Amino acid sequence: MRTGSPTARTVLTGAITGQLRHVLASAGLSASHQAGEALVPVLIGVVIDRAVGRGGLVDLIGWIGVLGVVFAVLSTSFRFSARTGERAVEQAAHRLRLALTRRILDHRGGAETGRLPGALVATATGDADRVGAVNRALATAIGATTGLLVGGVALLVVSVPLGLLVLVGAPLLLWLAHRLGRPLERRSHAEQEKAAYASGVAADLVAGLRVLKGLGAAPAAARRYRRTSREALAATVRAAQAQAWYDGTLLVITGFFVAAVGLLGGRLAAAGELTVGQLVAAVGLALFLLGPLATFGWVTAEFAQGRASADRIASVLGAAASTPDGDGSPATPVVGRVALRDVRHGTLRGVSLHAAPGELLGVVATDPAVADDLLRCLARDVDPAAGTVELDGVGLHTLAPERLRAAILVAPHDADLFEGTLRENVAAPALAGTEGVRRALGAADVDEVARALPDGLDTLLTERGRSLSGGQRQRVALARALAADAPVLVLHDPTTAVDAATEARIAAGLRELRQGRTTLLVTTSPTLLAVTDRVVLLDGGAVRAEGSHPDLARRDDGYRASVLR
Repeated sequence: MRTGSPTARTVLTGAITGQLRHVLASAGLSASHQAGEALVPVLIGVVIDRAVGRGGLVDLIGWIGVLGVVFAVLSTSFRFSARTGERAVEQAAHRLRLALTRRILDHRGGAETGRLPGALVATATGDADRVGAVNRALATAIGATTGLLVGGVALLVVSVPLGLLVLVGAPLLLWLAHRLGRPLERRSHAEQEKAAYASGVAADLVAGLRVLKGLGAAPAAARRYRRTSREALAATVRAAQAQAWYDGTLLVITGFFVAAVGLLGGRLAAAGELTVGQLVAAVGLALFLLGPLATFGWVTAEFAQGRASADRIASVLGAAASTPDGDGSPATPVVGRVALRDVRHGTLRGVSLHAAPGELLGVVATDPAVADDLLRCLARDVDPAAGTVELDGVGLHTLAPERLRAAILVAPHDADLFEGTLRENVAAPALAGTEGVRRALGAADVDEVARALPDGLDTLLTERGRSLSGGQRQRVALARALAADAPVLVLHDPTTAVDAATEARIAAGLRELRQGRTTLLVTTSPTLLAVTDRVVLLDGGAVRAEGSHPDLARRDDGYRASVLR
């Protein structure tokens, strides 16, 4: 298994060994069930020889009673083994899902790089279930081994040649099953990769369906999904063919093996070396052995698919972080002084600017790519190639990501909403309590949104808030960012989808609510820029001018072209 990193190996191993108690309990019960199954043909042979052949009615009733007790034990063992094994499967899969969720949501990022959201969901569901199923397969394998050993010993008691045939032939059969499972493992990995990618494409297309229809791009998107779906189907068919070939080949081999046992037993009985009861027991044991041997084929397939899924999970858990981890903490309390010193990254060409504590600073970028790179540096999604970004004189690259996120909140203009009520969406990150949420709702003008909904703030929103209009979603996302009450708040075009009157109310509310808190408004909206204390103009990836909004609008042609167009 290619587990990628020590952390990935630890998590994957822990998902299996963490359920060891349940696996061993399930294995013990499965072994009891298989041992009981192996004893059934032996007891039937005893009934034939002792009770039917030379015994009386009492002997017959007694041995049938023994047989009934064995049936009761093996039936009960099977039921509780399945229950305990399923518990081990689900708990292991749940543990893996939690680990994947923690890694995907890790402040350092990197797990999502090169992966569609739908593919990550497929990994956290289907692949986690397949790795968890290894626990059930392991318990079943122990039970099947027990059945094979008990059956082999019973055959040795009945006939030494028959017992030796089973004890020598079974390991060879297991080795062959392992070798036959290699192609299945490779094709299972390809199948899971293609299926996860198809799921990711489908999820993205559904999420952007409204936009695609508006652009007239729905037919092209459908063609893309059909192509991806066909590739996934082809991979699934190849994996199914490998599974069918594997199952069929193993069935033929095990069938020949059992037939050989039966043939040898028949010859021994014909030679008078076995009684009728012993012959019945030998044939019954040979037929029983078909079950454990077939189980080993299933177990091998489960292990093959589990290894393929484990590799996919390990690739996510072991993904390199997009930003290195720091271990420092911001000053306490956070004053809110933000400074960029000769920052160079992407389209940024030596940007130097500062925001004083409590200042409402506007940032206008003539190129949207410059704004995006600036936001990524402020959020520390990346570390700049040169220069530093500082908070209260401390470089962001030295801070632990989770502590940095608590001090600086960067809110993109296209933030998604969650499923749940309108109130829950706003209050989820709130640190200021009910009063802080109420003020954030008012500042973002979400009160008006709530009045238009059937249950007000308690109205349930659909996935990603699709039941709201674009402007309503934007206001709710802004309220959520304001409710977090971060010492430093960076907003990117928070009002692009609202009308002019609403934007004016939001600008006034934002100014009032963020008094004494450092706020950076990365926008070209004149309404928002009008309430700022100062504006910095980024042109060509560097600071070209700064001043008040009225001053820049009056004296700078480039500023007017970007803001007053």
